[in-house]
Order: sequence, then structure tokens, then C-alpha cells
Amino acid sequence: MSPPAISMAGVVKSFGDVRALDGVDLETPPGSVLGLLGPNGAGKTTAVRLLTTLLVPDAGTIRVAGLDVVREAADVRRRIGLAGQYAAIDDNLTGLENLTMVGRLYGEARRTARRRGLELLERFGLDDASRRPARTYSGGMRRRLDLAAALVARPPVLFLDEPTTGLDPRSRLDLWQMIEGLVVDGTTVLLTTQYMDEADRLADSIAVIDRGRVIADGTPDALKDRVGGERLEVRLADGAAAPRALEALAPLSDEPPTLEDGAVKLSVRGRSGTIVDAVRRLDEAGVGVDDVGLRRPTLDEVFLSLTGHATRRDDQERDR
Repeated sequence: MSPPAISMAGVVKSFGDVRALDGVDLETPPGSVLGLLGPNGAGKTTAVRLLTTLLVPDAGTIRVAGLDVVREAADVRRRIGLAGQYAAIDDNLTGLENLTMVGRLYGEARRTARRRGLELLERFGLDDASRRPARTYSGGMRRRLDLAAALVARPPVLFLDEPTTGLDPRSRLDLWQMIEGLVVDGTTVLLTTQYMDEADRLADSIAVIDRGRVIADGTPDALKDRVGGERLEVRLADGAAAPRALEALAPLSDEPPTLEDGAVKLSVRGRSGTIVDAVRRLDEAGVGVDDVGLRRPTLDEVFLSLTGHATRRDDQERDR
């Protein structure tokens, strides 16, 4: 069995009196995506900086691509790529010049670096803009160029720190598809994000971090099951019938049904036949129905349940 591509064990990091990470354990196998979720200030960016050798832990061990990030920091840097929240490119250079420069910084000959740059520009749909200054690129193009720069050295492990912040829906979708292609090719990705749909789409496993601790981890489906699995939602034809509807549907759940925004909602024990059973019970109680359906909890609901508040997508509070 292959060793983990990324592992953190008992990691602690403090800044003065503030403990940004407080005994964090993380692990992900090669060729997968680990989504790191948490509110602003939870410690996500600190974790990324530790994993990428930009910070040194106060305690605990960290290994990336089988290497210790403290004792073998230089070797780790040669095996990772990093794309942060803001594109780290030179606006005055062309797309090709940016990628060639990165290749040269990795010690490649100019011809080799240029050839790799052209290859990546074509892969990311930027070949037509390869000779334009980066300052003329759109936000989505700049993100793609930044991701291409992180891949110049063909790293087996890639760190993406909120890579789609500020992108329009089309650009976000394009970037998701590129990330999925990288994983198919064997790249391991650690992704921090505050977009729950992004984590749901890309992550094989998720770790939720809050106040410097991992408070939950597992696959997206496993985390959704923690919130209650399948949920039945019934929108009534007449709101006045809500008390009868609540009483009629109560036997279908281990928890009392609730009335929210004009709809009766309840967790259900099993999916098979639930809708038919619910409609029959409501009909017998003389309750008219406008709509009925089953759905799973969203990751936003999981996040709210675990942390006590919704995700934040503003900049009022920066991650440590």
C-alpha cells in the first residue's frame, strides 16, 4: 500500500498567544483530492503554509510526498505546486514568459522551460494569448495561468488555496474540469475552499477545521449522513393544515417533523417507499399537497451543523 501523499500528525502552530493549529491530524492517499473546509480564521491557510514549507510547526510531524517538510524542505519544494487565492504572476510578462521564468527558476534550460510553457498554455486553453501581457488577461485566464505555473515542474502534489475566489460561474467550472483532469493523471490535490458546491464536486474526502482543530472528516456523503441522511420535504396546499400534516408524518421519523418556510420537513429512516407512504398518510388526514420530495443535506447544512454558522465568502476576517 502506498504511503499517504499528505500527512499531518499532532501539528501545533501558534502566533504569539493565538494557537492557529491545535493538534491537527490529516491524511490523504496519492491521486485524490482532500478538501479542507472551515470559516475564515480557522487555520486553513496556516495548514497550507506548513505543508508547503513556508512555516515551521511548533510540534507534530508533517510529510508531503513521503518527505519531512522540516528536515527535507528543499526536496519537498521540488515536488509540490502551490496556487493561492490571488494569481502570483508578473503582469508585465506574457503568458509564455511567465511560465518560462518559472521553469528557469526550477533550474531548467531556457529551451526546455519554453517548451514546457507552450505545452501548459495549450493544455489550459491559453495558447492564443501566449504572447499577450498577463495584465490583459481576464480573471479566469489569470487563474488558469497561475495554475499552469504551479504545474511547470510536474509536481505530484498540488496545493490550491481558494483557487476560484472571485471567478464567474463559467470560469469556476472550467477550473474544476482542469483540476479533475490533473487528478485523473495522478496528481494529489489539497483544496481549501469556502464554496461548498466546489468541495462537493471535487473532494474525495473532506476535513472540517474550526478554531485550529479538525472537528470532522470523511467523504462528502459520510458527512451528509451525520446531519441526518435523507430528508422528506412536503409543501402544503393550505398552510392551515400544517398541524394535521405534522401529526400524520411523525411516525416516519425518529425526530419530530418541523415546519420551515411553509414546508414540513423531517429526517426519514429509509428511502424506499417513503414518498408513497407520506402521500397516503397525508391523504388519510385530509391534507392537500402541492409538492413532495426527498433530498440529501447539502454540505452547507453540514458546515452549519458542525461549526454553528454558515460559510463566509467575504473578506471581513482573514484566515490565519
